[in-house]
Amino acid sequence: MKFMSEKILAAAFGLLGAGMFLLSGCATTSDPLFASDAIISPAAAGDPANPPTFTPTGGVIFQVGDLVIVTFSDTPDPIQPHEERIKDDGTITLPLIGAVKAVGKSPGDLQKKIHESYVPKYFVRLTVTVKYQTQELSYSVLGEVNQRGPKPYLGLTTLTKAIGAAGGLTDYANKRKILLTRANGTKIKVNYKKAIEDPQSDPQIFPGDSINVYRSLW
Repeated sequence: MKFMSEKILAAAFGLLGAGMFLLSGCATTSDPLFASDAIISPAAAGDPANPPTFTPTGGVIFQVGDLVIVTFSDTPDPIQPHEERIKDDGTITLPLIGAVKAVGKSPGDLQKKIHESYVPKYFVRLTVTVKYQTQELSYSVLGEVNQRGPKPYLGLTTLTKAIGAAGGLTDYANKRKILLTRANGTKIKVNYKKAIEDPQSDPQIFPGDSINVYRSLW
């Protein structure tokens, strides 16, 4: 038989975790149902230097750092949606199909791509809904800065600018040892002196990032 039974699929998704899920049915293949893509990302809307790109229907194009919520329906039992921020490589990761490029797509485009990846290879029928969850976006600056704590993400910024927004470095800061931790856990070591001199060494900051400035040993 070409398609997996509901029991086999349920077991497979149980192994993949409650946060990552899929839905299937036994009806004949039908067109996917899409939600509206007129959902604006505050990360894009709040950056005058980097204005959002809009679709013809008024929705914004997804960018790195946006929180994407993917739900799958046509199942008798409700399942929690999959939530994930778009990674630095522009993708989100879904069970069975793996990485899916989200950057540059509207919610409707991403819904269509996800649906085509699952149907008919894995499922007979599947309804996909993709949306951006509106929320206050922020990053954190910790350690040897004058104003520690979370800072509102107001748009395109870099590590040195984020430190400036935190009141700058203290006299005890180790300018050669700054750790940038992405929302997905990726860690990047930054030399502040090089970042000031060379823009290529000054990494961009995204919502959910954390900057930790270490104390100098002397």
